[in-house]
Amino acid sequence: MAHNQYYLKTQSHASFCTSAAKLDSEEGDEEPQRINVTFVDKDGEEKHISVPEGFSMLEAAHDNDIDLEGACEGTMACSTCHVIVMDVDQYNKLPDPVDEELDMLDLAFGLTKTSRLGCQVIAKRELDGLRLALPSATS
Repeated sequence: MAHNQYYLKTQSHASFCTSAAKLDSEEGDEEPQRINVTFVDKDGEEKHISVPEGFSMLEAAHDNDIDLEGACEGTMACSTCHVIVMDVDQYNKLPDPVDEELDMLDLAFGLTKTSRLGCQVIAKRELDGLRLALPSATS
């Protein structure tokens, strides 16, 4: 009988936690702010897109049919989402790359001083107008 009382208490608590989590998720229904981003492909063709804050440039590229591979799906295990930030001022607004990103960038084709992994460039308000060049090849 004591076991059943413990079970009921556990079940009751679980229901309460689930309800609380559901209420929290329902309150966060606001539409995220968006920023304007331009991708420039290897032929110089530009594609202007609107990206929700919090999205990576890799996610934005995939959602907008931009040819940015991202073979590791954003886990920093490859360099196939290498992008080049075209404006140094915009580049300087990004957080410094972590060691894992720098290791992957060392493997990237056409590395520049403003190269980043697209999976690590996250849309935020101060990056509105960001221009990213796609390298002519990936390694």
